Formats: sequence, structure tokens, C-alpha cells
Amino acid sequence: MPRRVLFLCSRNRLRSPTAAHVFARWPGWEVDSAGLAEDAEVVLSVEQLDWAELIVVMEAAHRRRLQSRHRRRLKGKRVVCLDIPDHYEYMQAELVALLLKRAGPLLR
Repeated sequence: MPRRVLFLCSRNRLRSPTAAHVFARWPGWEVDSAGLAEDAEVVLSVEQLDWAELIVVMEAAHRRRLQSRHRRRLKGKRVVCLDIPDHYEYMQAELVALLLKRAGPLLR
């Protein structure tokens, strides 16, 4: 049975959709992505949180926001911060390389 990872950033336009695309075909994993801002392309839902086993955020501020809003739903889930700033375009080579370097080992 595949494991489930949820990638989160602010607006679900650049970093988390890139991560979902990069890791979509990794063996043994199902992926999804969302944003924590009200104007995100896909706003984080409680269903996504309940679905995820591993939650990967791009910045420490995302982890703090997630924990302040959904502390109870995070019990028993691993939340990892990649420390990737909002300086990249969707699928930018440097962003893909950072994601592979920082998130790849989590998904092996």
C-alpha cells in the first residue's frame, strides 16, 4: 500500500505543486499539495490532513501556521520543513534540485 505525502507552501502555485509533480511517480508514494493562504490555488483541507502520513512544508512559518490551526489533526503525523524560500518559479531547475536533495531522502 502506498504511503501518502502532502506538500504545503503558501499559495500552492510554485513550490508545493512543483514538489508534487517531481515526486508524483516515486515508487511507493501518493502525493498531494495545497496552500495555507486563503487565496491558494488549492486551500488546505482537513481531508488532506487526515489523508497524509507525512507533511512537508517549505518554510518554518508554514509549520507554525499549520500547528496553530490544526494541532489536533497533526497528532501522530510527521511534519518536516525543507527551508526552501519563495524565490523560485514553477518547475525551475534550481527548485527541482533543492527538492530532490532535501525531500528525496524522506521518500526513500
